[in-house]
Amino acid sequence: MIHSLFLINSSGDIFLEKHWKSVVSRSVCDYFFEAQERATEAENVPPVIPTPHHYLLSVYRHKIFFVAVIQTEVPPLFVIEFLHRVVDTFQDYFGVCSEPVIKDNVVVVYEVLEEMLDNGFPLATESNILKELIKPPTILRTVVNTITGSTNVGDQLPTGQLSVVPWRRTGVKYTNNEAYFDVIEEIDAIIDKSGSTITAEIQGVIDACVKLTGMPDLTLSFMNPRLLDDVSFHPCVRFKRWESERILSFIPPDGNFRLLSYHVSAQKCCLGM
Repeated sequence: MIHSLFLINSSGDIFLEKHWKSVVSRSVCDYFFEAQERATEAENVPPVIPTPHHYLLSVYRHKIFFVAVIQTEVPPLFVIEFLHRVVDTFQDYFGVCSEPVIKDNVVVVYEVLEEMLDNGFPLATESNILKELIKPPTILRTVVNTITGSTNVGDQLPTGQLSVVPWRRTGVKYTNNEAYFDVIEEIDAIIDKSGSTITAEIQGVIDACVKLTGMPDLTLSFMNPRLLDDVSFHPCVRFKRWESERILSFIPPDGNFRLLSYHVSAQKCCLGM
């Protein structure tokens, strides 16, 4: 599906490329550069650019364009979501996702990308699984690898990779069991001079940090779930139960993850207020 990935900085320089199926020439990015010149700002570059033989799909985050090259038509949001997963993975591994950091950890970057895609198709995109496959870089591990010539690749296949819940590894144990949920919302509103709300809408996410022993099965409910529109879930959420009961039921990944994102429309937002 995805043949190649190019990382392009804001100056238009390709500083990293990865190929899975076959090597695609850098010249294919000329179509992207043309679209970039026509756009007034980096955020205005079209996310999907058709070319005579390929499609270029891109996201712009942290002043870097992540450009995927595909040869056949696929659902564009599928590829764009994967590119966002790549950015989130880099940020989780290295703390920040920037051009200098990626260049400093280029070996780990290539190892992670190799595990995330298999022959162009997404394979392992959960951070917990990837960290068992490819150990995150540390100063000590970097020194040892330099001296011994070893790599960050794990010795064993992650236990969760072959289970029905691939986002969670087995045998998780904690002395203190805890789970935190952060509700983060951005409100766009128009308020008149008297202080009355004319219109308002909300974009929100729920980020979780779960450190529980074993294979916990959690349930989360809302006071008024009908207010939520355009809800996007983590794969761990049982969607059928949400559709029927408006209750979140899930076996969570271990550690930090985004449980869901949502939108509250202007009409519902005003009703809620």
